[in-house]
Amino acid sequence: MVRLDSVWVTGSSNTGKTTRLVEQFCLWMESKAENYSQSHPTKQKALKIPPKLDWQKTEPAVLVFAANNDNRQDLVERLVAATGGRYPIRAKTPLGFLQDEVILYWPLLIGLLNLKAQFPVRLRPETEQELATKLWKLDEGMIAGVGEYRLVRRILDLLQLAAYSGTPTSDIATVLAQGLEDEVEGIDYAQLLLHWRSWCMERGLLTYGIITELYYQYLLPDPNYQQHLLRRYRYLLADDVDDYPGVARHLFDFLLDRGVVGAFSYNPDGAIRLGLGSDPEYLGGLAARCKKVETLIASPVKTLAEVAILMTEVVSQPLTLVSLPSCVQTIATTSRAELLRETGEEVARAVESGVVQAQEIAIIAPGLDAIARYSLVEILRKKGIAVAPTNDQRPLNSYPAIRGLLTLLTLVYPGLGRLVDRDAIAEMLVVLSPDLTTQNTYKIDPIRAGLIADACFEPHPDRPNLLPFAAYDRWDRLGYTTTTAYEQLLAWIEKQRSQYEMRLLPSPISLLDRAIQDFLWPGSNLPYDLVAALRELLETAQHYWEVDMRLRQIEGGDAPVNATIAQFISLLRRGTITANPYPVRPIGAASRAVTLATIFQYRSSRQRHRWQFWLDAGSPLWLSGGAATLFGANLFLQHRFARPWTAEEAREADEERLQRIIRDLLGRVEERVYLCHSELAVNGQEQLGPLLNLVNASLPVVSEALTSPESLELTK
Repeated sequence: MVRLDSVWVTGSSNTGKTTRLVEQFCLWMESKAENYSQSHPTKQKALKIPPKLDWQKTEPAVLVFAANNDNRQDLVERLVAATGGRYPIRAKTPLGFLQDEVILYWPLLIGLLNLKAQFPVRLRPETEQELATKLWKLDEGMIAGVGEYRLVRRILDLLQLAAYSGTPTSDIATVLAQGLEDEVEGIDYAQLLLHWRSWCMERGLLTYGIITELYYQYLLPDPNYQQHLLRRYRYLLADDVDDYPGVARHLFDFLLDRGVVGAFSYNPDGAIRLGLGSDPEYLGGLAARCKKVETLIASPVKTLAEVAILMTEVVSQPLTLVSLPSCVQTIATTSRAELLRETGEEVARAVESGVVQAQEIAIIAPGLDAIARYSLVEILRKKGIAVAPTNDQRPLNSYPAIRGLLTLLTLVYPGLGRLVDRDAIAEMLVVLSPDLTTQNTYKIDPIRAGLIADACFEPHPDRPNLLPFAAYDRWDRLGYTTTTAYEQLLAWIEKQRSQYEMRLLPSPISLLDRAIQDFLWPGSNLPYDLVAALRELLETAQHYWEVDMRLRQIEGGDAPVNATIAQFISLLRRGTITANPYPVRPIGAASRAVTLATIFQYRSSRQRHRWQFWLDAGSPLWLSGGAATLFGANLFLQHRFARPWTAEEAREADEERLQRIIRDLLGRVEERVYLCHSELAVNGQEQLGPLLNLVNASLPVVSEALTSPESLELTK
């Protein structure tokens, strides 16, 4: 019999850790097949089939973990390609696995906790925020200086952080008292969270924090569940465990203690989600549980490893006088508008010359404001170069098409007249009348839409209405195309109203879907970002009404449907960032695009490019990596649990994070790095960030001045 040992693989970015895990998976399966052949020689001979195809039907599957969903899809594809899909695997993110297990074994939890027998509904972050705000009704004294939205989010994040670390909700008060001292006076965080958790459990509502706590506190210790878990899985693969929450260590220890064979990869330059719930140092302790420990080193031919060492020395020791090699160049300007213009033009020149392909370029920034995103996208698109923003989390209400759809709701359902005005009507007329024959053109242009809104919109608190175009005394100025499109819209609205009155309109979700198909997507090809936004709108609406239905069932509310619609419209108009839709990868031309991402987004996606452009290299935001740190996150790290966070520790943590960022980014580039720096920030202040020494030590890009009127106009 072949003995199988657990394996720990460590290495920096792009050193082959995932490839090593795939190889280990193949070795396990071959060893298992060999063991099966030795123990069943007669059966194998009689069946005359490969042992792999025989034992996989009865043996447990392999449990595979990845840090996020994109990485999970990549890992699954590599495992299937390496084995031909012959072996059963189950690939999940850590939180995705906990959620599936809690929902799958919900009947068991009902018996353990004496819960009401109802199917659970998971709350998305935006719905969680709204319901918690209504439940707690925080007074003015509690939200003074912080703001209600921020304080509610902070309290909910504490529940999530505590759950990720394996800390019971009842112990949060003790942790905060020891670690924050005076910062929590006047607010009983633990009591609020216990009330919130109890309220959610009574209604079968689950958040990520509640799911995690239910799993490690009740489900994992249960003997019945343990038997099912061990029966299902005998092999464990976990990639990039430095990004996992501490509670994942509890699960892994349980499996390893009971003979499950594991393989883990760890990136010392990772820790991307440190401060957002991950505990890399605690997960790093798994190395002691593995008999095989391997360290992978990057090939100096394919990476900028030597440059990474040199750059980290320059950053950590500002007085070091060195010159960076030619693979690191600088684009330096006085104003940020000039910087955006020159960066975009440099990317366009490189692509047009054929030196590099668009999909081989990444533009990375510590923070991407709307001006930078719009300027770069428009400069490159005018050159025929597509741009793919990574995980572009914009409020749904920032899309004109979605604002138009929300306005349309107010015209079909009664009682929503106070949520609409003439400007919203004019915008709706434009965005819901696209000309399918020509891209970015509309049958009702903004001027004519404004005239129609002024003359034909009839405000009313209960039944706002659109009058026929003849109500405008100079309707002949509108033209045939505009009047035809307007009449079609009026007829559509009237049809939906009549169906609503006859109870033939199932829900507002159906109305939104009809409007998208009839106005925005009648056989046309929409931009990828708009398709994603529309999917996000429908998923958000479906989730919102699912939760509303559950609350009506439990609390017996008889509020009219228009009240829920009004709350939904108000939620989106407040600029709430909703959860991302289920990811769909772009194909065709959309996949051949320049990547535009923040540092956090780029590192999380674990991409690799030939060229990188580091935007705003002089920004002080590089010291924090552009990634948020949740309130109290450092208190729940196992190696310094509940200890106060000093100013010296904060400074050291920022410096360590910056060095990890530099090494990680340089491990993901093959040929060239551009440091893009402007002396003045967007607010006019001088930029003196931690990478300024690198800018001064690198060679400037030699290029002609870029002063075309079109590019100047974009960055004003």
